[in-house]
Order: sequence, then C-alpha cells, then structure tokens
Amino acid sequence: MVKLNKIYTRTGDAGDTGLGTGERRPKSDIRVASYGTVDELNAIVGIVRLSADAALDAMLARIQNELFDLGADLATPETAEPLPYERLAIVPSQVERLEREIDAMNARLEPLRSFVLPAGSPAATHLHHARTVARRAERLMVELARKEREIVSAAALQYINRLSDHLFVAARIANDDGKGDVLWVPGQSR
Repeated sequence: MVKLNKIYTRTGDAGDTGLGTGERRPKSDIRVASYGTVDELNAIVGIVRLSADAALDAMLARIQNELFDLGADLATPETAEPLPYERLAIVPSQVERLEREIDAMNARLEPLRSFVLPAGSPAATHLHHARTVARRAERLMVELARKEREIVSAAALQYINRLSDHLFVAARIANDDGKGDVLWVPGQSR
C-alpha cells in the first residue's frame, strides 16, 4: 500500500525522478512522459465526472482507478531482477471490460453519418478532450515500446487504445445518446 508522509522530497529538483524499480530517469524521459500523460488523462476524467450521470460516473470512477494501474504499470519497467513487491500491470480482463461497455453503449446509438466534432454537452466535450489525451498517451506508449530496451505490455497498449474508443462512445451517450452530437460538415464555411 502507498504511504505518503511527505509530499515534497527534493529528490527531483535536479530534473530526474524515480521509477517504481528505484531507477532514476530524467523527467523528460519517454517513460515518464507516458505515465505523466496518463495522469493528465485521469485528471480530465475527474472533470467529466462533475457532470456525468450515475451510470457514466460509475464507469469513469473505475476507469480512473485503472488509469492509476496503468500509470503504475508504466512507472515500473519489467526487469530481470525481482522486485520486493508484486508488480502492478494492466491485464486482459480490463481490456475486455472496456470492450463490453463500448458494445453496450454503442448498441444505443444510431450509426454515424459524419465525423463528430468535440462539442455538445459539458460531459461530452470533456470526454472528447479525454479521448484526445488518451490518443496522445497511446502515441507515447507506442514510442516507448519501440525503444530498444523498453517493454510495454500488449495489454497496456490495448487498454489505452480501447479507452479512447470508450471515451468517444461515452461522449456520444452524454450527448443525449447521439441526438446532441455536433457533426462535421465538410467545407461548410467555404
């Protein structure tokens, strides 16, 4: 369990930070940027919850917890050396739950006739913002996974990919089951 007695430690004052393994990395490191972006995403999901209905709020509360799991997964690179604790990692069942929720929400929606603009209700607009940050986190995680010595689990990559889809469909649900979606009109202002 996490125990924080002191919020500032001064250990990062020189521009580096500690990973879950104890290894120090520059704060500009792609791994740190990856889990930092997941943390940013989590904060945006918290904003969405301010205007979410009870069903969406329950899903988002679980997702926020899972985003901490993902951050812990990314902050603790797999090593050959044993850790003094069990390494927390995203697991396939978390991806599968997102897929079931996407399918259930999508069943309520009419098929799209155009791309959806990130607009509509406050919850939908914030969900679209969250979706774009999830996509940025995914790009960083893919870059991290392609680095020669870095490992990112398949489940973590699948989770972040599915989460952006989940947030998109949830935004449509938050827009009166898609009836309040603001659709892109190509060339409208020409």
